[in-house]
Amino acid sequence: MTNRFRLNLNIVALSATTLMCSGAFAQSVCLPAPRLLTTMPMGGQIGTTVEVTISAENAEIIDELSFSHPGITATAKLGEDGVPIPNQFVVAIADICPAGIHEARIMTRLGVSSSRAFNISALPEAVRVNKNTTLETAMPLQMDTICNASMTRQAVDFYTFEAKQGQRVVVDCAAKGIDSKLTPVLIVADAAGNDLVVERRGGAIDFTAPENGRYVVKAHDLTFSGGPYYFYRLALQSATVDELVARLPSTKTVNSFSWPPHGLTDDAVVAEVEPNNAGVEIQKITLPCDIAGSFYPAADVDTFEFTATKGEIWWVEVASERFGLPTDPSIVVQQVAGEGADEKLTDLVELTDVPSPIKVSSNGYSYDGPPYNAGTADIIGKIEIKVDGVHRLQLSDLFGGTRNDPRNIYRLIIRKATPDFAVVGWALHMGLRNGDRNALSKPVSLRGGSTMAIEVLAIRRDGFDDEINLVLENLPDGVTASGLKIDKGQQRGIMLITADQNAPRGLTSATFSAKAIINGVEVIRPGHVASMKWPVANAASEIPDPRLLADLPVCVSGSEVAPLTIAPAEEKVWQVVVGGKLTIPLVHTRRCDLSGKKISLKTFGAGFEKNAAFDAPLDQETSDAVIDLAKLKTPPGDYTIAFYGSAVAKYKYHPEAVTAAEESLKVAKEKAAAMVAEAKNLADAAKTAPAEQKAAVEAEAKAAADKQKAAEAAVAAADKNRKAAVAKASPKDIVDIVVSQPITIRVSAAEEAPKK
Repeated sequence: MTNRFRLNLNIVALSATTLMCSGAFAQSVCLPAPRLLTTMPMGGQIGTTVEVTISAENAEIIDELSFSHPGITATAKLGEDGVPIPNQFVVAIADICPAGIHEARIMTRLGVSSSRAFNISALPEAVRVNKNTTLETAMPLQMDTICNASMTRQAVDFYTFEAKQGQRVVVDCAAKGIDSKLTPVLIVADAAGNDLVVERRGGAIDFTAPENGRYVVKAHDLTFSGGPYYFYRLALQSATVDELVARLPSTKTVNSFSWPPHGLTDDAVVAEVEPNNAGVEIQKITLPCDIAGSFYPAADVDTFEFTATKGEIWWVEVASERFGLPTDPSIVVQQVAGEGADEKLTDLVELTDVPSPIKVSSNGYSYDGPPYNAGTADIIGKIEIKVDGVHRLQLSDLFGGTRNDPRNIYRLIIRKATPDFAVVGWALHMGLRNGDRNALSKPVSLRGGSTMAIEVLAIRRDGFDDEINLVLENLPDGVTASGLKIDKGQQRGIMLITADQNAPRGLTSATFSAKAIINGVEVIRPGHVASMKWPVANAASEIPDPRLLADLPVCVSGSEVAPLTIAPAEEKVWQVVVGGKLTIPLVHTRRCDLSGKKISLKTFGAGFEKNAAFDAPLDQETSDAVIDLAKLKTPPGDYTIAFYGSAVAKYKYHPEAVTAAEESLKVAKEKAAAMVAEAKNLADAAKTAPAEQKAAVEAEAKAAADKQKAAEAAVAAADKNRKAAVAKASPKDIVDIVVSQPITIRVSAAEEAPKK
């Protein structure tokens, strides 16, 4: 991560005053992780400085606010006394910072937080300050500006603007695409509030003013929800008649990681030509080709014809859903024989979705897959030409019969085999004792002695099937990465990130990439990472909503250690012959009380994931893992594995805060006692003061009495903070996901078995 500014706030900020905690212990699984919830405003204009207020959870000590781009920097906002104001920052946006979406995060006692989208624009920006839920209190907006606001619950937000007759105005609202929970409804109305244009599907309103005058923009949530998590950016832009006005930028969906193919440019793009649906209108193309088109109008079927030779193999890729569009491309390829009335069509192949490399969560009670979908409704498939001659390709939006939007574009590429791949990863979610229905944003913020598992999936192109090596570089001191491989023919791998027990506090922006040998040449492709926009503790009540991140910060908190570390007794390569048995002694390091007497452990790692689950005792310091390769049939080779399971830890949340709160209470009581004595002395003096001094002494006595009340109120507040700290620090049962430290195994053929 770049541009970290350390504030040196060495105070225990128990004041969850402006931190909007949703309850560190409301979730039944996973130890607390810092999460950035909101920034207000959610962005700013290039070349300006903006004051930003944040809210977060599990973030008692905030050291810094940082961003994924070096052109955005933050410093603490200082009060009149020169002391930093909690949760307020001054953010400078340099001229070099590109417009678009960047990541914002905070560094806390528990390490780096989850991410929140931070938007940079070229337009002037405003922040709604006053309530604007009536036509009379509507906020005026200047043309070509962006307003940052949070939706008012069970109400409508009103804005006004001035327009001239014939003036084209585009009204846009960024919400879902900037991590908001809002589903916006936009309305343009006349000056009296009468609706003129309504948009309920998340689109922009393209409005032409019928006359000079004042117009109204109304905005509300589809279900009239609201609050700080329902933030939005409302853009008001003037445009010429034929001008293409881009939508406000949006974060990328998880499945977009597989687009574009490496090396793709716009140099050879051919435009789809309408009409091209049937008969003589069919568009003739020559292979290979790269075509840009749109599923417009509704029920559009774009038809292309090409000539091919028997035995040729062509690969087809369509991108549309991966642009963030609500489309589902479908292709049918047919052989064409004869002409006119004698024409005969023979179906050759039908191409549809790219399935997820692994099963995706059904959002049911029991865990049956991750809440991430790396598949796509787009297309990657092949055409095998059976006979010489003309072939017809029909491309449509499978459910586009009612979609009538020219912005539903696509890119169609037909090419000779160009083997390649793309990879995406996320913090692993696992089945726990009652089924893990939690979809949690899990920043790579490690406790000392912990290992975090990152599930990595590959989308393979054009028949590429070889091994993919994963690379994670620029890690903090004391942090290592293992298990960096997706085996030949596989689409899934597990990457293990481990922090040494004594790893110092640190934060870096890791570089994640993937390497493979294709046609004898090593290729390197960037790795992508996904995370939840919001922690969803119960997926039965809210649908998980993940997205891609712009970067991958890796952190060691330095303030806590893992409740339990399981590691091999020796750091070495464990050797075994094909079909043999391997016993690996394990060491258990317990750092807090654990419930139960045992932990059930399964196995990560290609070639070993069918290893039977086994129990390790929690009340002992060692155990043995026995692996029977006769049952696994693991072939010779080098492997990295880890054991994983869940244990209930008696977790104490920030016990150091209790000591600090008790010290603050002690100081407050001492100050209060001093003020009581001073107030009493002045009150007594006022009773006996000479007439000429009485008024002055009584004034001093009154001031002292007021200070006494303030000091006593400070004692009450300090005592409240102490009680809160004690309550938080009291041991609570939290299910922790335990991943052992990585283990390297070498499986040798029987004749290659090492000599004893």
